[in-house]
Amino acid sequence: MRYLSELIEKAKEKGKKNLVVVGAEDEEAVEAASMAKKEGLIDRTFLVGNLEKIKKLDSLGDFELVDSRDEAESCEKGVKLVSSKKAGILLKGLVKTSTLLKAVLNKDWGLRGSGLLTHLAAVEVPALDKVVFITDGGIVIRPSLEEKVKVINNAVDVLIKLGYKTPKVALICAVETVTPSMPETMEAAIIAKMNQRGEIKGCVIDGPLGLDNALNLRAAEVKGIKSPVAGCADLLVVPDIHSGNFLGKSAIYFASGRIAGIVVGAKVPVVLVSRADTAESKLLSIAMACAVSEGES
Repeated sequence: MRYLSELIEKAKEKGKKNLVVVGAEDEEAVEAASMAKKEGLIDRTFLVGNLEKIKKLDSLGDFELVDSRDEAESCEKGVKLVSSKKAGILLKGLVKTSTLLKAVLNKDWGLRGSGLLTHLAAVEVPALDKVVFITDGGIVIRPSLEEKVKVINNAVDVLIKLGYKTPKVALICAVETVTPSMPETMEAAIIAKMNQRGEIKGCVIDGPLGLDNALNLRAAEVKGIKSPVAGCADLLVVPDIHSGNFLGKSAIYFASGRIAGIVVGAKVPVVLVSRADTAESKLLSIAMACAVSEGES
């Protein structure tokens, strides 16, 4: 992919989905839902939240309104709409991420899948000639080696659904050499070896790699790095949530880029971007979720 707008075309190939906006007092989220409907991605849209506030929004369209008293009730009602098959995509509005994920993971009526919930962001910046994916900057705070493997598997599964045949995965660290005082570098080397031995499939992995030599071939050549991933990484795997969060937001605020983001590992994709992100970003995230959704709703 060269541009995030390609996500919209990929989503259209999957057919229309039904959408739930949780915490729909969010003008940008409701506008994104309207844009998604105009693009032909969404059929029915449910807006869950404080009806008094929702009805004041300028972008309010022909949507189905569901009243709630607070964040927790909004999340519960929104998740239940999806778990009851009335909708297939969940969009986070003005609710806390922790409150929404607590509802998603509810054992009785939630959307808990068999694996680990992880976040995947797709970033487009003028300096690069393609979209680059980043994981995990939104859910797993400080992943263990075992969790990093699950993070990679979740992300690779999404990239394959988006049309990548063998995604190139870079394990990002501050340095490119294995350094015992930096455990992330040792874990990166172990994971790369696991991939070489066929224990992690569907992709090519290398690390530790610096951000520069993962994305820029000249940087890799200057540092003498020979790798099938260096200079052409599709997916950047960061060592912790802080670095992933900073990396994604720096693409927007330092580089005038665009971003889309979803949570994977649940029964359906959950659209999760910053509450401060634009309607365009949320539209692209809805498209990303629709493009990888397997359900009919």
